[in-house]
Amino acid sequence: MSPSRIGFLAFVEHSGVSGTRSEGLEEGFRLFDLAERLGYDAGWVRTRHLEPYLSAPLPFFAALAQRTDRISFGTSVVPIRYENPVRLAEEAATTDLLTGGRLHLGLSAGYANGEALFGPVYGETDRPFDEEVELRLRRFLAAVRGETLAVTETDSAVAPAGTALTAQPLSPTLPERLSYGAGRVASAVRTGSLGLGLQLSTLATELTDLGFENYQAKQIEEYQAAHLAATGRFGTVSVGRMILPLLRESDREDYAFLLERDRQRQAARGTPGAPPIDFGIVHSGSPDQIIASLRTDVALAAADELVVVLPFGHSPAVSRRILETVAETVLPGLPDDPHDRS
Repeated sequence: MSPSRIGFLAFVEHSGVSGTRSEGLEEGFRLFDLAERLGYDAGWVRTRHLEPYLSAPLPFFAALAQRTDRISFGTSVVPIRYENPVRLAEEAATTDLLTGGRLHLGLSAGYANGEALFGPVYGETDRPFDEEVELRLRRFLAAVRGETLAVTETDSAVAPAGTALTAQPLSPTLPERLSYGAGRVASAVRTGSLGLGLQLSTLATELTDLGFENYQAKQIEEYQAAHLAATGRFGTVSVGRMILPLLRESDREDYAFLLERDRQRQAARGTPGAPPIDFGIVHSGSPDQIIASLRTDVALAAADELVVVLPFGHSPAVSRRILETVAETVLPGLPDDPHDRS
């Protein structure tokens, strides 16, 4: 196993609002504070619109930076279809400068199957979904990389005629910390050709005979070839895995839904009527069993970061328990010390 960074991925709620405070956001702060004390390198948050979860992660990160010292934070992932790309570039650069370069911005296309719902809310378009995504993504990348967005035609209070205008502010190193979530090989190749980092999750949107981990290893291989061809260097890859150490009987009770769902998903793989989606296994059992399982994960071996995926719909206490037990019982037993930078 080769990842040099260890992160986690969580749902942060903006629920429990009373007066001017949100208990969900406060729980998010507490989770990141715990992760930093446990030695995690990064925390990733899911972005959701029209749901009681983070829809605007950047102000959350700006506040979080005032409460933590070292841990970096990122999005997994912002749906670019429903963003104003230049405005997102401005806000991301501002957040990165406020946080001392700790922002990792992950993007994705968005909810292709939900266009009828989300389109009217966030701006309808006459273009096909994929074409709109491509347009907004290219616009965002141009803005965040400091490319010319407009040229003044006449003298104005903004600038003299003929001045090339760029998004402001610019954070010079932020483009090095942009990534894209890919569910299939084709999207991984496209991500590499754009010079972005690659995010792989606990599911793939293409079902093949390779098996989940081998398919993700193929994604990484072809992504790296495309990234090398486009930039002259290899890109960075994060891989998400759900890890559930079972140390006491109450753990089986707390994780019962997750373990049963995993059993059903693996049993249904490739059966008639099952969706063409492949799910990675839940790494559960004793710490020794989990360590042995992670060591055989060929996709994880090719990644730069292992992201511990925390479950949806469980109490904050369960999320904290997973972070603690993984840090204390699993990470020390992995072949390479993820915090050894020598």
